[in-house]
Amino acid sequence: MNKPLRHVWLVVGVLFVLLFTSTTYFQVIAQGRLAAHGQNQRTLQSEYGRHRGPIVVDGHSIATSQESEDTYGYLRTYDPGAMYAPITGYYSVVYGFTGIERSLNDTLSGEADSLFYHRLADVVSGRENQGASVELTLDSAAQQAAWDALDGRRGAVVALDPETGAILAMVSAPSFDPNELASHDTGAVSAAWSSLNEDPERPLTNRAIGGDLYPPGSAFKLVTASAALETGDYTAESVIPGPGKYELPNSSSRMNNFSEGRQEPCGPDDESTLAEALRQSCNTSFGMLGVEIGQDQLRSTAEEFGFGQDLSIPMGVTPSRIGEDLDDAQLATTSIGQYETRVTPLQMAMVGGAFANDGVVMQPQLVQAVRTGDLSTVSELTPKEVGQPLSAANAAQMRQMMVGVVEDGTGSAAAIDGVEVGGKTGTAEWGEDRSPHSWYVGYGQTDEQKIAVAVVVEEGGYGSRTAAPIARDVMEAVIQR
Repeated sequence: MNKPLRHVWLVVGVLFVLLFTSTTYFQVIAQGRLAAHGQNQRTLQSEYGRHRGPIVVDGHSIATSQESEDTYGYLRTYDPGAMYAPITGYYSVVYGFTGIERSLNDTLSGEADSLFYHRLADVVSGRENQGASVELTLDSAAQQAAWDALDGRRGAVVALDPETGAILAMVSAPSFDPNELASHDTGAVSAAWSSLNEDPERPLTNRAIGGDLYPPGSAFKLVTASAALETGDYTAESVIPGPGKYELPNSSSRMNNFSEGRQEPCGPDDESTLAEALRQSCNTSFGMLGVEIGQDQLRSTAEEFGFGQDLSIPMGVTPSRIGEDLDDAQLATTSIGQYETRVTPLQMAMVGGAFANDGVVMQPQLVQAVRTGDLSTVSELTPKEVGQPLSAANAAQMRQMMVGVVEDGTGSAAAIDGVEVGGKTGTAEWGEDRSPHSWYVGYGQTDEQKIAVAVVVEEGGYGSRTAAPIARDVMEAVIQR
């Protein structure tokens, strides 16, 4: 072979190696990254050209796919949109997906491993592959009641079945219309996206499970009281200190009882029972109680309620927390739900639910069942325990004390005729010159039905005036229908 031919052969060989290498890289190594790239039009058209399974509440599809006369094939629509938007999320050709649309994308699109045999049957029969339907645990009446009662005010409502963990209501307000982000008009979608992200009230945030989290204020006294009972040294009738003011240990700060700095004692001789302290929501009593039982006891009880745990419902839930390495002054303020204590409304609904379930906290779950187009069941809700922060006997004592709060205390606005209702209000301070957040946490039960609920209204003021009536409306929707 002469020299020119050898050069040609060498160039051809190098080109062949480069072609083989590049083909291998793009088709094997980089295949997943390129397929997932937001500007890959082939992937987009394949993804949005597939019929997506519905999201269902009480037999009604709140998210569906409809055929569209464009390159994408199907348009995702939501009805009603805003009330369920923090749960369903949106499915956008521009900005991807959030909420259930994201967490269960492989199920809704039909690509989940659990749907393999159904996909195979579709191929054999020549049917178009369709995603599975996702049936949520939500009670439509409870969801509507929570939405109406919150009435657009910033905040959130969560209701649970204490025995199964099924989420009966989850409302976050203000909300948004997911149809605006699911549109195939990319210009309109971009405009809606900009408007929502520039809104200072953060309508895209699901306040029920994430965001900046909230100080729980006096609603956290339920955790402190539970921790005290679990030491074995206290009962509901134990007498504890309750002075009008409490000089915090090794600090120049002072804790006062009640609102507006009032320094009234919690009972005669600056003492009261634990039950009476909870009924009156005495700050000094619970601040001193927290210091007495200690940080380890309070923290371990909070963790059994679910604090610090990574939960999936299946959307991710921001863990609730209390401060670390607390001195006694910090521990005292932590014990009344202040300092660095931060919670989600979902976490506080779990707290309320434990008392109605003999001290056992169930894992909150939002999916009741997954079914194929022929109604075959792929999966169903299976109740799971998260922890047991207190015994059944101590849970009964807590119910007794919480009923006292509703019957003759700060939670009277949550009362329902003929229903055992127990709860705790909270008025959580969170910033200078800002109105406090309004809280209510509790449960309602009859022989046939139980429900746990947590309500927070941002800058709503007294929990007894603002949050408690909302909780009552949600509980009534479930118990009395």
